[in-house]
Parts: sequence; structure tokens; C-alpha cells
Amino acid sequence: MTSAEEYRPHRVAVLALDGLLPFELGIPHRIFGRPRDARGRRLYDVVTCSVRPPGPVETDADFAVHVSHGPEVLATADTVIVPASYELGPVYEEGRLTDELAAALAHVRPGTRLASICTGVYVLAAAGRLDGRPATTHWADAERFQRMFPKVRVDADVLFIDDGEVLTSAGVAAGLDLCLHMVRRDFGTAVANEVARVTVVPPHRDGGQAQYIHRPVPDPQLATTTAARAWALARLHEPIQLRDMAEQEAMSVRTFTRRFREEAGVSPGQWLTRQRVERARHLLESTDLPMDRVARESGFGTAQSMRQHLQTALGVTPTAYRRTFRTGGGVQRPGHVGVR
Repeated sequence: MTSAEEYRPHRVAVLALDGLLPFELGIPHRIFGRPRDARGRRLYDVVTCSVRPPGPVETDADFAVHVSHGPEVLATADTVIVPASYELGPVYEEGRLTDELAAALAHVRPGTRLASICTGVYVLAAAGRLDGRPATTHWADAERFQRMFPKVRVDADVLFIDDGEVLTSAGVAAGLDLCLHMVRRDFGTAVANEVARVTVVPPHRDGGQAQYIHRPVPDPQLATTTAARAWALARLHEPIQLRDMAEQEAMSVRTFTRRFREEAGVSPGQWLTRQRVERARHLLESTDLPMDRVARESGFGTAQSMRQHLQTALGVTPTAYRRTFRTGGGVQRPGHVGVR
């Protein structure tokens, strides 16, 4: 996007289905509508379409929304997002697309990135786009979804899963996490963080859906693990043992590990690795420090260790990540990333 001739924003088409949730419909517009390039031009072009010609689409609230585009706009999209709907009919009850929905999805070009928010995943699964792939949805719907689509590898613990050209998110507000992740993937951490800041949401949420599943309320007399997490974040560059974190809360390692997983939805080790990956990403994007120094500053110790962790988490090497995001491009990650 260095000249007027080369400038073309990434087009995101949001498929509005009857019974949609207005909050989820608005998430892509809010997140993708904010990013700008250095010249103030929009990085994304967001359009909403229906499976029918332009007109009203019913919501689960006491109002409808008027959609100005029909399904043909899907043929122009670089990314198609399917928010949740409470009126998916045969899709939700039988796992099959209606003729109308199938005809609409036929407009989507091969190679187009697909994403779903909450139960919008049923549409992608019914279309056969998730066979053999990992996917997630709202934790309360995960078991039913898995029974209906046994070829899909369902993970009910994560907030979203990036499997390259197909991404899925957990329920409702996890759509924010997913859309911010796509901005980060396309244009880097700095752009995504600015969108998060003006949207007044965290750039990353710790843990996965496990922290939102109903459990008995813990004894309020017991300490939380918040202080240990803050302590660890200030020392990511140092070796941190599980017992060190437990000592910050005056707990045994066993008790601390259990409480940490209850609160964050992941183990302390998984959480610590995630924070170090994010520190490394920030340093790779914002500094020219040598790889060995980035590895030490982010707590991986060696460049080889950092390379292994970033390859696992992001699907790219530190060198490739820096080359991409220090020049303003986007990383296309092979494999899948399930973010907790």
C-alpha cells in the first residue's frame, strides 16, 4: 500500500442471518473499522450482507436491521465472518445448510479467510469447512456441537482458534478477542493494541473459556493468584519456578496450581509461556535487538528456545516475524493456534 494505485483495503464481509445477536454483529465493524495506515486510510473495508437481496434482517432483540448488500458481496471479500444467530433452523437442528444459505456461501472465493463468532461455527461446519480442523464455540454448546459434527476437533477451553484460513471463536465477547487477533495477524501488535485501547478492552485476555464455566464460588478467605501474576510479569527475563510464584501467595505448589487454573483457565506454565511469547513479539516489532538479547529479555534464555516457542505459538520463526512486522506486512501462519 505504498501508492494510490496499490492501495486496497482488506475487505471483511459480515454475513447477517435472521435471529442474529446485534452485539456480535457489531463486533467486526467496531474492531476492523478502526485501523488506519500512516496516511490515515482505512486498512479494512467492512460490509454487511444477507443471504437475500438488500432488506431487513431479524435480530433476537425487538428490532430488525436493514442490510444494504445481498450475498453477491461475498465474492468480493478477503475475509468472511459469520456471527451467531438464534434462528439457524436446519443448520442448528440437523447440521445441514438451507438452500438459501448454501447458495450464498457459493459466492465465497477459494482461499477466502473464514471466521465465526460463537454459534456461527455451525454454519462453517455444515458447509464442510471444518472437517478435520480444530474449532471452538461457546462452552455451553460445545458438547452438542461435537456430537453433531464428529469430524471437527472441538476445543471448548480456548477463547478462539486460528487454523490459518479458518478461525473460530467462543461465545459473545470472545468475538472481540478473535477480531483483535486477526488485526494483529494482519498488521501487527501495535495496530491491534491501539484498536484495543480506543475500544477500551484488553489487547489479550488471560486464560480461556474454562474460567467462565460455572463452578462453586471459592472461599473468599482464600487469596487469589493476582499478585503472583503481577510479580511474574515484572520478572519475565528471569528464571521463574512454580514454587516462586506459589510463595508470592503463601500457598503450597499444589494449592497454587489448582487455584491458578481455576482463575486463569490454564496452568501457570502455559500462562508464563504465553506472556513470554507476547514479550518477544513486542521486542521483535519495536526494537532491533539481536535475537539472543530478545530471547534473554523475554525469558527464553536462548535464541533456539525462543525460536521453538514462537514457531509453536505463531507458526513462524522470530526472524520471519520481525521481517514481516518491522516492514508493516502481515504474517500468514500455517497450523493452528488455540488462544487461551
